[in-house]
Order: sequence, then C-alpha cells, then structure tokens
Amino acid sequence: MKITVAGENKQFDDGLTVAKLIELEQVETPEYVTVSVNEEFIGSDTFDSHVLKEGDEVEFLYFMGGGR
Repeated sequence: MKITVAGENKQFDDGLTVAKLIELEQVETPEYVTVSVNEEFIGSDTFDSHVLKEGDEVEFLYFMGGGR
C-alpha cells in the first residue's frame, strides 16, 4: 500500500498501524509525538489499533514549549 509520510510517498505492507509506522520511521521521542492522518489528529491511545489505508497522508507533529 502507498501512503504519504511527512510529504514523502512510501510503500508499506497492508495492515500497518500508526504504532508500527512510528517504529518503522524511527520517530524520536514517540511518547511526545502527535500524529495526524488525513489532517485529523489520532489519539495516542489508538496508535496500536488505528490501521492505515491506501492513500493516507500521515504527519508527525511535535509541540514545543518555551519562549516568553
């Protein structure tokens, strides 16, 4: 199946979950990442059960604190 990850088209096996994608993409500090699929946020409690589909667009987002 083809999906877009961070703007890059990639090929993966069917049945890929968000959790497995995070592992395969070697996402740094996965406990702090927010994931959107087709511009909708996915709750971290569903990473293990949310199965990606052909044509999905996935983004990994990190929210940083700080500043004045």
